[in-house]
Amino acid sequence: MKTLEAARTHAVVPSACGELTLVATEGVLSGLYMVRQRHRPAQERFGERVDPAEPPFAEVAAQLADYFAGTRWSFDLPMRFHGTEFQCRVWTALCDIPYGETVSYGQLADRLGRPSASRAVGLANGKNPIGVIVPCHRVVGSTGSLTGYGGGLDLKRSLLDFERGGGPFSYTQS
Repeated sequence: MKTLEAARTHAVVPSACGELTLVATEGVLSGLYMVRQRHRPAQERFGERVDPAEPPFAEVAAQLADYFAGTRWSFDLPMRFHGTEFQCRVWTALCDIPYGETVSYGQLADRLGRPSASRAVGLANGKNPIGVIVPCHRVVGSTGSLTGYGGGLDLKRSLLDFERGGGPFSYTQS
């Protein structure tokens, strides 16, 4: 039997928001991690490092480049989530939040049929393993305030401003 770790590969690609580590499990995207991301798994969990031109990494990098260029509003990539059933439901629901829009943790909990689970939604959101592509940055506090983001609040603000038509994507890691 193949272990999950043995089935993983990773590639490191440049992006407009800094270097990204892309992880694939059995050839399907299962992770996108920023350099200083909260809840970033240990490096040894990413599997063997491969050429970013290998599938699925080249297509992921191309779609990310289109997104940051302002010519892509959604991603069309197969993804594999590894988490609890509830986490996977939250991550799947994140993909339904339209480009340029936000929802609160409570609204997302309502959409999942769990109106009292906004804290659990927040915890699952914070552990989203495929940042940017699975748009956890589009979830905000009940008053519209920016709350935690695995890549930092400055990046969350930059992504939201960009999606709301605030010009070309601009972000400088501090």
